[in-house]
Amino acid sequence: MDWAITWLMILGFGVLMYVILDGFSLGVGIIFPWLKSEQQRGVAMRSLSHVWDSNQTWLVFGGVVLFVAFPQAYAVVLSKLYLPVMLMLIALIFRGVAFEFRFKAESSRRWWDFSFAFGCTLATLCQGIILGTLVQGIKVDPSVSTSWLTPFSAITALSLLAGYGLLGSCWLIQKSEGDLARQARAIALPLLTCVLVGLVIVSIWMLVKEPTVAERWLSTPNLYFLMPIPVLTAVVTIALVKAINEPEKHHLVPLLLAIVLFALALVGLVVGTFPYIIPREVTIWQAIAPDSTLSFAFVGVMIFIPVILLYNAFAYRVFWGKTNEADGY
Repeated sequence: MDWAITWLMILGFGVLMYVILDGFSLGVGIIFPWLKSEQQRGVAMRSLSHVWDSNQTWLVFGGVVLFVAFPQAYAVVLSKLYLPVMLMLIALIFRGVAFEFRFKAESSRRWWDFSFAFGCTLATLCQGIILGTLVQGIKVDPSVSTSWLTPFSAITALSLLAGYGLLGSCWLIQKSEGDLARQARAIALPLLTCVLVGLVIVSIWMLVKEPTVAERWLSTPNLYFLMPIPVLTAVVTIALVKAINEPEKHHLVPLLLAIVLFALALVGLVVGTFPYIIPREVTIWQAIAPDSTLSFAFVGVMIFIPVILLYNAFAYRVFWGKTNEADGY
């Protein structure tokens, strides 16, 4: 067994699950200021009240996998990106506190609304900056500083902000009805446009600035094997636009298609950077932990993943259906 490949797949699975699940939770907070009424904002938060905390489990899972399986990468990333990581965690605290207090607050409810929207937006921007900095490149040498606030990381952060907002809109299309569902559909279309523009800019930027990425994607026969990724992205986008514009027929479909769009973007990113865990600096085989550590931790991971998947599936099944103003805590 190639432990490096195995643990990279486990890490990728954890990242994808976090982006999908906590992505729509954060996305609801991102579009929160654009919801028109107190009733709409209340239903939007109630639609998340049973899942938002379990969704964050995958963030912890991803951090633990990175620490256990790729300790060198964990040390470099945390030391070079300490400030955006800490800001992200603080923002998630703002989001969590807002959930606990908003439902009981009366005169201070507007401050908890602000806390929810601010926490979700800041956490997403920090995640985008971290991703953009990783893709752009981090120097392992401790004497060389890494600038995490660059034009590329800023574009990546804004693209992720639009992407999470799209997931949040599609979640509300699935979980709400009436004016809120119509408002979510109206917000989803411009956000999808922003996501596509961001994907194009980031993709072209990487092809122009990184010769290895251009070689991976544009050389033959790689071009023929990888062409299905952008083709599928275009097909999914067209289907998503159609699903958003047909309110009487589709409720769950927009969310599923938005998830597929994110999955394709993640696959494209991995294809461009493989086999590096820190692009252009450290490969997965250089950063991998000792076999004894990996084999011991593998047993725990194989127990944990089915348990959390079953728990998530049960939670979503129990609270399936539309959310109304009376639901929630």
